[in-house]
Amino acid sequence: MTTTAILRAEGLAKRFGGVQALNAVDFECKAGEVVALMGDNGAGKSTLIRILCGATKPDSGQILINGTVRSISRPQDAVTNGISVVYQDLALVGSMDVARNVFLGHELRKFGFIRISKMREEATMLLGQLKINISSSKLQVESLSGGQRQCIAIARAVRLGSDFVLLDEPTAALGPEQQANVLRIVTELRNAGKGVVLISHNIDQVLAVSDRIVVMRGGQVAGMRNTKETNTQEIVSMIVGDQSFVKHNLQNQSTSLKGE
Repeated sequence: MTTTAILRAEGLAKRFGGVQALNAVDFECKAGEVVALMGDNGAGKSTLIRILCGATKPDSGQILINGTVRSISRPQDAVTNGISVVYQDLALVGSMDVARNVFLGHELRKFGFIRISKMREEATMLLGQLKINISSSKLQVESLSGGQRQCIAIARAVRLGSDFVLLDEPTAALGPEQQANVLRIVTELRNAGKGVVLISHNIDQVLAVSDRIVVMRGGQVAGMRNTKETNTQEIVSMIVGDQSFVKHNLQNQSTSLKGE
């Protein structure tokens, strides 16, 4: 794994009326790394993700790609800079087949006509590369399981050429087998050199697939840990604000990003 942060946010702040959703947040993700983002509802996770993907403009702070400051003020800017997001609602069209959903909004055309055969061919290849178990790219999405739909949404993000994939609760509302399949895809993305930011409330899953864990609370980074060096108790303590960890967390936060 590279030690250089390819995607880095510095000092991000965002206020919605009287609510300070983010306050001087630093965050980074490396290529070939899974960073889990945890915290209670309202901790600032979704606001951070929306800023990184261009859906929300920060009041202050900056985003750097490969060490260069980039202006990401709309979703297309994020895509141009290799960042894609997969939200919980997936934004799939059930009445369309797998291939059309993989290429949704970015269809292959020739002389103005959609090249459906070429799209199905490339979608099949992509699903194979990611080891996604769907028998045919011609299948209607509405006929697939929740886990398969989640994997299609991830495949679409990868197809855009994304270096970083942001996943918002990708295993929510899925059964155990489907959850395991999605987590396997997360591992496949890391093995392919992608940076993955994973929002999740499931500590067991986070400990199983992530390399680092960033905990947010009250719009700030409450603590960061290498996954191999922490445990469930410590992560829960950071999430709920156990005072016994406050001093250690602040010391760790002040050195983790700046010291690399």
